Amino acid sequence: MTTNTLVQPPLTARLRDAVQHATQAPSSHNTQPWLFRIRNDGVEVIADKQRACPVVDPEDRELYISCGAALYHLRLAMMADGLATLVKVLPSRVNPDLVARVLVAGSHITSSDEQSLFDAIPKRRTNRFAFESREVDPGLQVEWMDDVRSEHAWIHYFQTDQQKHAVADLVSEGDRRQASDRHFRRELAKWVHSNNSSRRDGLPGYTHGASDLASNFDSFIIRTFDWGNGKAAIDRQLAEGSPLLAVIGTRTDTMADWIACGQALAKMLLRAASWSVDASFLNQAIEVESLRKQLMDLTGNEGTPQLLLRLGYGKEVKPTPRRPLDDVILEQA
Repeated sequence: MTTNTLVQPPLTARLRDAVQHATQAPSSHNTQPWLFRIRNDGVEVIADKQRACPVVDPEDRELYISCGAALYHLRLAMMADGLATLVKVLPSRVNPDLVARVLVAGSHITSSDEQSLFDAIPKRRTNRFAFESREVDPGLQVEWMDDVRSEHAWIHYFQTDQQKHAVADLVSEGDRRQASDRHFRRELAKWVHSNNSSRRDGLPGYTHGASDLASNFDSFIIRTFDWGNGKAAIDRQLAEGSPLLAVIGTRTDTMADWIACGQALAKMLLRAASWSVDASFLNQAIEVESLRKQLMDLTGNEGTPQLLLRLGYGKEVKPTPRRPLDDVILEQA
């Protein structure tokens, strides 16, 4: 996308292209819980509640975080296309499903930083495998602090073995508690499918290393058995073996905070991808409320933890599938 093209396509086509980039944002279980409406003056981001996960996410907190990430991708894509934006978050009191309205507010000269982040969109992956032991560049950690602060969130790092061990304790306990709940297992199983599935959402088996044959049984195993102890051991090893753990949080815990957290997350992950740094989530310690309070204590009570990430350098992984664009764009109002 460029700002110096002599003949630009119609605005609707440019906004549709921006939505395409918005759909590349991360989401819990790759549920992609968003819809978009292209208007004459911009784009609306709408929460798709049919893709909610009421067991693990009863208040739709993670759903709105996911929508916030898509919102940031949308803003960035529009700016990279030379469109200035005016963002109105939660613009309707009577319709909380309307996450944001992004209006075109004239022309925009794309900065080098915006272009770098935009170019990183196709590079970003969620990498659920072990990372190398080498340290994450301290300069990048400073940039992440600026990134999340610019979106009205905060970040706290855990780097010492003692700190990572304390966090790993919470993650592994979260695994055991969640997997012991058959309702949680059934909900998760709905989003796990085989490598050969035609589905364009959810988590194919390859995201956690399953072969084509083994991935055919993933959903059944997840739904049927209590696998908490095994998952706890794996996640403990991942947490303690990662060079860096980080919590993204907000001062309070409102819907607007969740959307802000999603935007901060998206900006941070694109920055990471531009530096060839990988990330994945260990949100069990936040999804179980009693553990979330303990994690808050570990951060020094800076506010409310929203996401727990592991960060480092890993092997290249395949992208997760995405829903067709026509499935996520609503008819113009």
